[in-house]
Amino acid sequence: MIKITLPDGSVREYEQGITAHQIALSISEGLARNVLAAEVNGQVWDSSRPIESDSAVKLLTWNDQDGKATFWHSSAHLMAEALESLYPGTKFGIGPAIETGFYYDVDFGDREFSSDDFKQIEDKILELAR
Repeated sequence: MIKITLPDGSVREYEQGITAHQIALSISEGLARNVLAAEVNGQVWDSSRPIESDSAVKLLTWNDQDGKATFWHSSAHLMAEALESLYPGTKFGIGPAIETGFYYDVDFGDREFSSDDFKQIEDKILELAR
C-alpha cells in the first residue's frame, strides 16, 4: 500500500500503481470525469500514469492552469496528427500550448487551405480523441 496526500492534508491509502484517474474515481465520478492531469510531488503527470510510492497528489481540472495547459498541449498533438492524416506531407513548425489555448505553425506546401477544411479537421480530431 502507498499513502497519497491530497491538497487538504488528508491521507488515503491505495494499492501501489494507482493512477490519478483512479484516485479521482475513488473520490467521485464527477471529479474523475473532470480530471485532466495530476501534480505528483510537484510534477505534472498524465492522469493514467501509475503512482508507485507515497506521494503528494493534486488532481488537476480545467480550473487549474496546469490542467488547461495539459489539455491544450494534448490538443495540439491531436490536431497535428489529424492534419498529418488528412494532408500527408504537411510540414510542422512549433505547436505549443499558450496562455489562452494552443496553435500549430504548419506548411501545407502547394495545397490550398481555407476555413472550409475546419469541419473535416475537427471531425478527425474527435475521432482520434476517442
